[in-house]
Amino acid sequence: MDTSHRAALEPPIVIESREELIYLLCEAAEIEHMLMCEYLFAAFSLKRSTDEGVTDQQLAAIKRWERTIARVASQEMLHLALVCNLLTAVGAGPHFRRPGFPQRSRYFPPGMQVALVPFSETALRHFIFHERPEGMEGEDAPEFAIDDWEPAPYVDGSEVVPVPQHFATVGHLYRSIEAGIEHLVERYGEDRVLLGPPEAQATARFFGWRDLIAVTDLASAKTALDKIVEQGEGARGAWQDSHYGKFLAVLDEYLALRKADANFEPARPVRVARVRPAVDAADPDEARISEPTTARIADLFNGSYETMIRVLTRFFLHAGESDAEYTVLARVAVRLMVDVLRPLGQLLTTLPIGSDYPGLNAGPSFAFYRTAYTLPHRAAAWTLLDERLHALADTARRACSHFGDHAAPQETLRRIEEKLRDAARMIEPHLDQMTAPAEP
Repeated sequence: MDTSHRAALEPPIVIESREELIYLLCEAAEIEHMLMCEYLFAAFSLKRSTDEGVTDQQLAAIKRWERTIARVASQEMLHLALVCNLLTAVGAGPHFRRPGFPQRSRYFPPGMQVALVPFSETALRHFIFHERPEGMEGEDAPEFAIDDWEPAPYVDGSEVVPVPQHFATVGHLYRSIEAGIEHLVERYGEDRVLLGPPEAQATARFFGWRDLIAVTDLASAKTALDKIVEQGEGARGAWQDSHYGKFLAVLDEYLALRKADANFEPARPVRVARVRPAVDAADPDEARISEPTTARIADLFNGSYETMIRVLTRFFLHAGESDAEYTVLARVAVRLMVDVLRPLGQLLTTLPIGSDYPGLNAGPSFAFYRTAYTLPHRAAAWTLLDERLHALADTARRACSHFGDHAAPQETLRRIEEKLRDAARMIEPHLDQMTAPAEP
Protein backbone atom coordinates (compact mmCIF):
# COMPACT_ATOMS: atom_id res chain seq x y z
CA MET A 1 0.00 0.00 0.00
CA ASP A 2 1.51 3.32 -1.07
CA THR A 3 1.11 5.82 1.78
CA SER A 4 3.27 8.55 0.28
CA HIS A 5 0.19 10.43 -1.02
CA ARG A 6 -1.74 10.19 2.24
CA ALA A 7 -1.14 13.65 3.69
CA ALA A 8 -1.97 15.31 0.36
CA LEU A 9 -5.33 13.59 0.19
CA GLU A 10 -6.56 13.92 3.75
CA PRO A 11 -5.13 15.38 6.98
CA PRO A 12 -2.70 12.93 8.58
CA ILE A 13 -3.73 10.85 11.57
CA VAL A 14 -1.14 11.02 14.35
CA ILE A 15 -0.06 7.65 15.78
CA GLU A 16 2.80 8.00 18.25
CA SER A 17 1.88 5.27 20.73
CA ARG A 18 0.60 1.71 20.93
CA GLU A 19 -2.50 2.99 22.77
CA GLU A 20 -3.50 5.25 19.86
CA LEU A 21 -2.87 2.43 17.39
CA ILE A 22 -5.06 0.02 19.38
CA TYR A 23 -7.77 2.68 19.71
CA LEU A 24 -7.88 3.19 15.94
CA LEU A 25 -7.88 -0.55 15.26
CA CYS A 26 -10.84 -0.93 17.63
CA GLU A 27 -12.60 1.87 15.77
CA ALA A 28 -11.88 0.09 12.48
CA ALA A 29 -13.30 -3.16 13.90
CA GLU A 30 -16.51 -1.40 14.93
CA ILE A 31 -16.88 0.18 11.49
CA GLU A 32 -16.41 -3.15 9.70
CA HIS A 33 -18.90 -4.80 12.05
CA MET A 34 -21.52 -2.11 11.56
CA LEU A 35 -21.09 -1.97 7.78
CA MET A 36 -21.63 -5.73 7.68
CA CYS A 37 -24.92 -5.28 9.58
CA GLU A 38 -25.99 -2.44 7.27
CA TYR A 39 -25.43 -4.59 4.21
CA LEU A 40 -27.16 -7.64 5.68
CA PHE A 41 -30.20 -5.55 6.61
CA ALA A 42 -30.51 -4.33 3.02
CA ALA A 43 -30.15 -7.89 1.69
CA PHE A 44 -32.80 -9.24 4.10
CA SER A 45 -35.25 -6.56 2.90
CA LEU A 46 -35.24 -7.74 -0.73
CA LYS A 47 -38.23 -9.51 -2.24
CA ARG A 48 -37.81 -13.20 -3.00
CA SER A 49 -40.73 -14.16 -5.25
CA THR A 50 -42.81 -12.88 -8.16
CA ASP A 51 -45.74 -13.23 -5.74
CA GLU A 52 -44.42 -10.02 -4.16
CA GLY A 53 -45.25 -7.90 -7.21
CA VAL A 54 -42.15 -8.14 -9.40
CA THR A 55 -41.62 -9.67 -12.83
CA ASP A 56 -39.32 -12.59 -13.62
CA GLN A 57 -36.77 -10.18 -15.12
CA GLN A 58 -36.91 -7.93 -12.06
CA LEU A 59 -36.62 -10.90 -9.70
CA ALA A 60 -33.52 -12.12 -11.55
CA ALA A 61 -31.94 -8.70 -10.99
CA ILE A 62 -32.96 -8.72 -7.31
CA LYS A 63 -31.30 -12.11 -6.83
CA ARG A 64 -28.09 -10.79 -8.44
CA TRP A 65 -28.12 -7.80 -6.10
CA GLU A 66 -28.69 -10.03 -3.09
CA ARG A 67 -25.71 -12.21 -4.03
CA THR A 68 -23.54 -9.13 -4.51
CA ILE A 69 -24.52 -7.61 -1.16
CA ALA A 70 -24.08 -10.95 0.62
CA ARG A 71 -20.55 -11.33 -0.81
CA VAL A 72 -19.67 -7.81 0.28
CA ALA A 73 -21.04 -8.49 3.78
CA SER A 74 -18.95 -11.67 3.94
CA GLN A 75 -15.84 -9.67 3.02
CA GLU A 76 -16.66 -7.15 5.77
CA MET A 77 -16.58 -10.11 8.17
CA LEU A 78 -13.19 -11.04 6.72
CA HIS A 79 -12.00 -7.48 7.30
CA LEU A 80 -13.22 -7.63 10.90
CA ALA A 81 -11.29 -10.88 11.37
CA LEU A 82 -8.13 -9.33 9.90
CA VAL A 83 -8.47 -6.33 12.21
CA CYS A 84 -8.82 -8.70 15.17
CA ASN A 85 -5.62 -10.42 14.04
CA LEU A 86 -3.89 -7.03 13.89
CA LEU A 87 -5.12 -6.24 17.40
CA THR A 88 -3.75 -9.55 18.67
CA ALA A 89 -0.45 -8.92 16.86
CA VAL A 90 0.08 -5.58 18.63
CA GLY A 91 -0.64 -7.11 22.03
CA ALA A 92 -4.37 -6.44 22.46
CA GLY A 93 -7.27 -8.80 21.76
CA PRO A 94 -10.30 -9.25 19.51
CA HIS A 95 -12.86 -6.44 19.47
CA PHE A 96 -16.44 -7.40 18.62
CA ARG A 97 -18.22 -4.77 20.72
CA ARG A 98 -19.84 -1.85 18.93
CA PRO A 99 -22.43 0.85 19.63
CA GLY A 100 -26.06 0.38 18.69
CA PHE A 101 -27.82 1.61 15.56
CA PRO A 102 -28.14 4.32 14.43
CA GLN A 103 -24.96 6.35 14.95
CA ARG A 104 -25.18 9.83 13.46
CA SER A 105 -21.62 11.18 13.40
CA ARG A 106 -21.12 11.59 17.11
CA TYR A 107 -19.54 8.30 18.04
CA PHE A 108 -17.58 8.17 14.75
CA PRO A 109 -15.98 11.09 12.86
CA PRO A 110 -18.17 13.44 10.78
CA GLY A 111 -19.39 11.67 7.66
CA MET A 112 -19.18 8.20 9.16
CA GLN A 113 -22.87 7.62 9.82
CA VAL A 114 -24.36 4.16 10.11
CA ALA A 115 -28.02 3.17 10.09
CA LEU A 116 -30.13 0.20 9.08
CA VAL A 117 -32.11 1.00 5.93
CA PRO A 118 -33.84 -1.25 3.39
CA PHE A 119 -32.54 -1.70 -0.14
CA SER A 120 -33.19 1.49 -2.09
CA GLU A 121 -31.44 4.25 -3.98
CA THR A 122 -30.82 5.90 -0.59
CA ALA A 123 -29.18 2.75 0.76
CA LEU A 124 -26.98 2.25 -2.31
CA ARG A 125 -25.77 5.86 -2.37
CA HIS A 126 -25.03 5.57 1.35
CA PHE A 127 -23.01 2.38 0.77
CA ILE A 128 -21.13 3.95 -2.15
CA PHE A 129 -20.23 6.94 0.03
CA HIS A 130 -18.85 4.62 2.73
CA GLU A 131 -16.74 2.65 0.27
CA ARG A 132 -15.48 5.50 -1.94
CA PRO A 133 -11.70 5.60 -2.53
CA GLU A 134 -9.58 7.99 -0.52
CA GLY A 135 -9.41 11.41 -2.13
CA MET A 136 -12.55 10.87 -4.23
CA GLU A 137 -15.19 13.55 -3.80
CA GLY A 138 -18.64 12.35 -2.94
CA GLU A 139 -21.78 13.07 -0.98
CA ASP A 140 -23.78 10.77 1.22
CA ALA A 141 -27.46 10.19 0.49
CA PRO A 142 -29.53 13.31 1.37
CA GLU A 143 -31.10 11.48 4.32
CA PHE A 144 -27.62 11.35 5.88
CA ALA A 145 -26.75 15.03 5.43
CA ILE A 146 -24.75 16.61 8.29
CA ASP A 147 -25.29 20.21 9.34
CA ASP A 148 -23.00 20.57 12.34
CA TRP A 149 -19.55 19.11 11.81
CA GLU A 150 -17.38 19.46 14.87
CA PRO A 151 -13.67 20.27 14.46
CA ALA A 152 -11.21 17.46 14.98
CA PRO A 153 -9.51 17.36 18.40
CA TYR A 154 -5.94 18.67 18.44
CA VAL A 155 -3.42 15.84 18.61
CA ASP A 156 0.35 16.26 18.81
CA GLY A 157 1.33 12.73 19.78
CA SER A 158 2.28 13.52 23.37
CA GLU A 159 -1.08 12.39 24.82
CA VAL A 160 -0.95 9.56 27.35
CA VAL A 161 -4.48 8.47 26.44
CA PRO A 162 -5.91 7.65 23.01
CA VAL A 163 -7.61 10.56 21.27
CA PRO A 164 -10.38 10.34 18.62
CA GLN A 165 -9.22 11.62 15.23
CA HIS A 166 -11.12 12.51 12.10
CA PHE A 167 -10.92 10.70 8.77
CA ALA A 168 -13.10 11.18 5.72
CA THR A 169 -12.76 7.71 4.24
CA VAL A 170 -12.20 4.22 5.58
CA GLY A 171 -9.22 3.92 3.23
CA HIS A 172 -7.57 6.88 4.91
CA LEU A 173 -8.05 5.26 8.33
CA TYR A 174 -6.34 2.06 7.17
CA ARG A 175 -3.51 3.84 5.38
CA SER A 176 -2.89 5.84 8.53
CA ILE A 177 -2.89 2.66 10.63
CA GLU A 178 -0.29 1.20 8.28
CA ALA A 179 1.84 4.32 8.47
CA GLY A 180 1.50 4.24 12.25
CA ILE A 181 2.67 0.63 12.49
CA GLU A 182 5.63 1.41 10.24
CA HIS A 183 6.51 4.44 12.38
CA LEU A 184 6.35 2.48 15.64
CA VAL A 185 8.41 -0.36 14.12
CA GLU A 186 11.07 2.15 13.06
CA ARG A 187 11.14 3.53 16.60
CA TYR A 188 10.93 0.37 18.71
CA GLY A 189 11.68 -2.53 16.38
CA GLU A 190 9.42 -5.13 14.80
CA ASP A 191 9.64 -7.64 17.65
CA ARG A 192 8.64 -5.03 20.23
CA VAL A 193 5.63 -3.71 18.29
CA LEU A 194 4.27 -6.94 16.75
CA LEU A 195 4.60 -9.10 19.84
CA GLY A 196 1.27 -10.96 19.95
CA PRO A 197 1.21 -14.75 19.49
CA PRO A 198 0.57 -15.82 15.86
CA GLU A 199 -1.12 -19.02 17.06
CA ALA A 200 -3.83 -16.89 18.71
CA GLN A 201 -5.02 -15.56 15.34
CA ALA A 202 -7.60 -16.76 12.85
CA THR A 203 -6.43 -18.13 9.50
CA ALA A 204 -7.87 -19.78 6.40
CA ARG A 205 -7.30 -23.11 8.15
CA PHE A 206 -10.44 -22.48 10.21
CA PHE A 207 -12.53 -20.23 7.97
CA GLY A 208 -13.13 -20.26 4.23
CA TRP A 209 -11.33 -17.00 3.44
CA ARG A 210 -7.99 -17.64 1.74
CA ASP A 211 -7.03 -14.02 2.48
CA LEU A 212 -7.36 -14.51 6.25
CA ILE A 213 -3.73 -14.52 7.38
CA ALA A 214 -1.91 -14.30 10.69
CA VAL A 215 -0.03 -11.06 11.30
CA THR A 216 3.48 -11.99 12.37
CA ASP A 217 5.64 -9.11 11.09
CA LEU A 218 5.46 -5.78 9.31
CA ALA A 219 5.14 -7.41 5.88
CA SER A 220 2.09 -9.49 6.87
CA ALA A 221 0.53 -6.48 8.63
CA LYS A 222 0.84 -4.52 5.38
CA THR A 223 -0.61 -7.44 3.42
CA ALA A 224 -3.66 -7.60 5.71
CA LEU A 225 -4.26 -3.87 5.48
CA ASP A 226 -3.75 -3.90 1.70
CA LYS A 227 -6.43 -6.58 1.33
CA ILE A 228 -8.97 -4.60 3.34
CA VAL A 229 -8.43 -1.44 1.28
CA GLU A 230 -8.28 -3.32 -2.03
CA GLN A 231 -11.60 -5.08 -1.45
CA GLY A 232 -13.30 -1.95 -0.11
CA GLU A 233 -12.25 0.93 -2.34
CA GLY A 234 -10.12 -0.99 -4.85
CA ALA A 235 -6.49 -0.74 -5.77
CA ARG A 236 -5.72 2.85 -6.73
CA GLY A 237 -7.24 3.51 -10.16
CA ALA A 238 -8.83 0.04 -10.36
CA TRP A 239 -12.00 0.09 -8.28
CA GLN A 240 -14.38 -1.80 -10.59
CA ASP A 241 -14.16 -5.08 -8.62
CA SER A 242 -14.15 -3.41 -5.21
CA HIS A 243 -17.15 -2.89 -2.93
CA TYR A 244 -17.32 0.65 -4.27
CA GLY A 245 -17.45 -0.57 -7.87
CA LYS A 246 -19.95 -3.34 -7.12
CA PHE A 247 -22.38 -0.98 -5.42
CA LEU A 248 -22.06 1.48 -8.31
CA ALA A 249 -22.95 -1.31 -10.75
CA VAL A 250 -25.97 -2.33 -8.67
CA LEU A 251 -27.14 1.29 -8.49
CA ASP A 252 -26.84 1.72 -12.27
CA GLU A 253 -28.91 -1.42 -12.94
CA TYR A 254 -31.46 -0.46 -10.29
CA LEU A 255 -31.95 3.02 -11.79
CA ALA A 256 -32.30 1.54 -15.28
CA LEU A 257 -35.03 -0.83 -14.12
CA ARG A 258 -36.79 2.00 -12.28
CA LYS A 259 -36.67 4.09 -15.45
CA ALA A 260 -38.31 1.26 -17.38
CA ASP A 261 -40.93 0.72 -14.67
CA ALA A 262 -41.52 3.57 -12.23
CA ASN A 263 -43.56 1.24 -10.00
CA PHE A 264 -40.70 -1.25 -9.54
CA GLU A 265 -40.01 -1.77 -5.83
CA PRO A 266 -37.35 -4.44 -5.18
CA ALA A 267 -37.60 -4.25 -1.39
CA ARG A 268 -40.33 -5.15 1.02
CA PRO A 269 -41.91 -2.28 3.00
CA VAL A 270 -39.43 -2.62 5.86
CA ARG A 271 -38.02 -0.45 8.61
CA VAL A 272 -35.87 -1.31 11.57
CA ALA A 273 -38.06 -2.05 14.58
CA ARG A 274 -37.36 -3.01 18.19
CA VAL A 275 -39.20 -4.98 20.82
CA ARG A 276 -37.81 -2.70 23.56
CA PRO A 277 -36.28 0.79 23.50
CA ALA A 278 -32.65 1.08 22.46
CA VAL A 279 -30.43 1.95 25.42
CA ASP A 280 -27.17 2.56 23.53
CA ALA A 281 -28.30 4.68 20.57
CA ALA A 282 -30.43 7.79 20.05
CA ASP A 283 -33.21 7.10 17.58
CA PRO A 284 -36.00 9.71 17.73
CA ASP A 285 -37.96 7.78 15.07
CA GLU A 286 -37.68 4.42 16.81
CA ALA A 287 -40.40 1.95 15.81
CA ARG A 288 -41.63 -0.40 18.52
CA ILE A 289 -42.98 -3.84 17.60
CA SER A 290 -46.45 -4.47 19.00
CA GLU A 291 -47.31 -7.61 17.02
CA PRO A 292 -46.49 -10.51 19.44
CA THR A 293 -45.41 -13.03 16.79
CA THR A 294 -43.11 -10.49 15.15
CA ALA A 295 -41.62 -9.67 18.55
CA ARG A 296 -40.79 -13.34 19.16
CA ILE A 297 -38.97 -13.63 15.83
CA ALA A 298 -37.11 -10.34 16.41
CA ASP A 299 -35.91 -11.59 19.80
CA LEU A 300 -34.90 -14.93 18.29
CA PHE A 301 -32.87 -13.11 15.63
CA ASN A 302 -31.08 -10.90 18.17
CA GLY A 303 -30.43 -13.79 20.55
CA SER A 304 -28.93 -15.84 17.70
CA TYR A 305 -26.85 -12.88 16.52
CA GLU A 306 -25.45 -12.26 19.99
CA THR A 307 -24.66 -15.96 20.40
CA MET A 308 -22.74 -15.91 17.12
CA ILE A 309 -20.69 -12.98 18.46
CA ARG A 310 -19.97 -14.90 21.66
CA VAL A 311 -18.78 -17.89 19.63
CA LEU A 312 -16.51 -15.68 17.51
CA THR A 313 -15.14 -13.92 20.57
CA ARG A 314 -14.34 -17.26 22.20
CA PHE A 315 -12.59 -18.40 19.01
CA PHE A 316 -10.48 -15.25 18.72
CA LEU A 317 -9.50 -15.36 22.38
CA HIS A 318 -7.59 -18.59 21.65
CA ALA A 319 -7.72 -19.52 25.31
CA GLY A 320 -6.75 -23.18 25.50
CA GLU A 321 -8.86 -25.02 22.94
CA SER A 322 -7.39 -27.70 20.68
CA ASP A 323 -7.32 -27.31 16.90
CA ALA A 324 -10.34 -29.61 16.70
CA GLU A 325 -12.21 -27.38 19.16
CA TYR A 326 -11.29 -24.20 17.27
CA THR A 327 -12.61 -25.86 14.13
CA VAL A 328 -15.92 -26.54 15.91
CA LEU A 329 -16.21 -22.93 17.07
CA ALA A 330 -15.59 -21.69 13.52
CA ARG A 331 -18.18 -24.10 12.09
CA VAL A 332 -20.77 -23.10 14.70
CA ALA A 333 -20.25 -19.39 13.93
CA VAL A 334 -20.70 -19.98 10.20
CA ARG A 335 -23.75 -22.18 10.84
CA LEU A 336 -25.37 -19.41 12.87
CA MET A 337 -24.72 -16.79 10.21
CA VAL A 338 -25.76 -18.77 7.14
CA ASP A 339 -28.39 -21.22 8.40
CA VAL A 340 -29.98 -19.25 11.26
CA LEU A 341 -29.56 -15.48 10.89
CA ARG A 342 -30.13 -15.31 7.15
CA PRO A 343 -33.47 -17.18 7.09
CA LEU A 344 -34.58 -15.43 10.29
CA GLY A 345 -33.78 -12.02 8.79
CA GLN A 346 -35.67 -12.89 5.62
CA LEU A 347 -38.65 -14.16 7.64
CA LEU A 348 -38.73 -11.12 9.92
CA THR A 349 -39.02 -8.71 6.98
CA THR A 350 -42.32 -10.40 5.99
CA LEU A 351 -43.91 -9.78 9.41
CA PRO A 352 -45.88 -6.65 10.44
CA ILE A 353 -44.55 -4.25 13.06
CA GLY A 354 -48.01 -3.66 14.46
CA SER A 355 -51.06 -1.43 14.26
CA ASP A 356 -49.06 1.77 14.83
CA TYR A 357 -47.21 1.16 11.54
CA PRO A 358 -49.82 -0.06 9.04
CA GLY A 359 -48.33 -1.69 5.96
CA LEU A 360 -44.79 -1.79 7.36
CA ASN A 361 -42.80 -4.92 8.19
CA ALA A 362 -40.07 -5.28 10.78
CA GLY A 363 -36.37 -5.35 10.01
CA PRO A 364 -33.78 -6.79 12.45
CA SER A 365 -32.23 -4.32 14.88
CA PHE A 366 -28.98 -6.29 15.45
CA ALA A 367 -29.34 -5.41 19.13
CA PHE A 368 -26.51 -5.88 21.59
CA TYR A 369 -27.21 -6.49 25.25
CA ARG A 370 -25.13 -6.20 28.38
CA THR A 371 -24.98 -9.99 28.26
CA ALA A 372 -22.80 -9.84 25.13
CA TYR A 373 -20.01 -10.83 27.46
CA THR A 374 -16.71 -12.52 26.83
CA LEU A 375 -16.60 -16.16 27.93
CA PRO A 376 -13.07 -16.48 29.35
CA HIS A 377 -13.20 -19.91 31.02
CA ARG A 378 -13.04 -22.84 28.62
CA ALA A 379 -15.38 -25.46 30.12
CA ALA A 380 -17.81 -22.83 31.41
CA ALA A 381 -17.79 -21.10 28.01
CA TRP A 382 -18.67 -24.27 26.14
CA THR A 383 -21.36 -25.10 28.70
CA LEU A 384 -22.97 -21.67 28.31
CA LEU A 385 -22.82 -21.87 24.50
CA ASP A 386 -24.49 -25.29 24.51
CA GLU A 387 -27.13 -24.04 26.94
CA ARG A 388 -27.80 -20.97 24.79
CA LEU A 389 -28.09 -22.89 21.53
CA HIS A 390 -30.71 -25.21 23.03
CA ALA A 391 -32.62 -22.25 24.48
CA LEU A 392 -32.73 -20.63 21.04
CA ALA A 393 -33.82 -23.92 19.45
CA ASP A 394 -36.63 -24.21 22.00
CA THR A 395 -37.72 -20.68 21.15
CA ALA A 396 -37.81 -21.50 17.43
CA ARG A 397 -39.91 -24.60 18.13
CA ARG A 398 -42.40 -22.69 20.26
CA ALA A 399 -42.66 -19.89 17.69
CA CYS A 400 -44.03 -22.35 15.10
CA SER A 401 -47.36 -22.52 16.92
CA HIS A 402 -47.93 -18.79 16.46
CA PHE A 403 -48.19 -19.06 12.66
CA GLY A 404 -51.45 -21.02 12.56
CA ASP A 405 -52.01 -22.52 9.12
CA HIS A 406 -49.11 -20.70 7.47
CA ALA A 407 -46.85 -23.59 6.46
CA ALA A 408 -43.90 -21.63 5.01
CA PRO A 409 -42.81 -19.80 8.19
CA GLN A 410 -43.38 -22.96 10.22
CA GLU A 411 -41.08 -24.92 7.92
CA THR A 412 -38.48 -22.14 8.11
CA LEU A 413 -38.55 -22.21 11.91
CA ARG A 414 -38.34 -26.02 12.03
CA ARG A 415 -35.21 -25.90 9.86
CA ILE A 416 -33.76 -23.17 12.08
CA GLU A 417 -34.48 -25.24 15.18
CA GLU A 418 -32.68 -28.22 13.66
CA LYS A 419 -29.66 -26.10 12.66
CA LEU A 420 -29.42 -24.78 16.22
CA ARG A 421 -29.61 -28.33 17.60
CA ASP A 422 -26.92 -29.38 15.10
CA ALA A 423 -24.68 -26.58 16.36
CA ALA A 424 -25.18 -27.78 19.93
CA ARG A 425 -24.39 -31.35 18.87
CA MET A 426 -21.08 -30.13 17.44
CA ILE A 427 -20.17 -28.70 20.84
CA GLU A 428 -21.36 -31.47 23.15
CA PRO A 429 -18.73 -34.21 22.52
CA HIS A 430 -15.95 -31.73 23.31
CA LEU A 431 -17.87 -30.40 26.30
CA ASP A 432 -18.22 -33.93 27.66
CA GLN A 433 -14.44 -34.37 27.49
CA MET A 434 -13.84 -31.03 29.23
CA THR A 435 -16.20 -31.80 32.09
CA ALA A 436 -15.41 -35.50 32.53
CA PRO A 437 -13.97 -36.35 35.98
CA ALA A 438 -10.21 -36.73 35.98
CA GLU A 439 -9.03 -40.32 36.15
CA PRO A 440 -7.45 -41.25 39.49
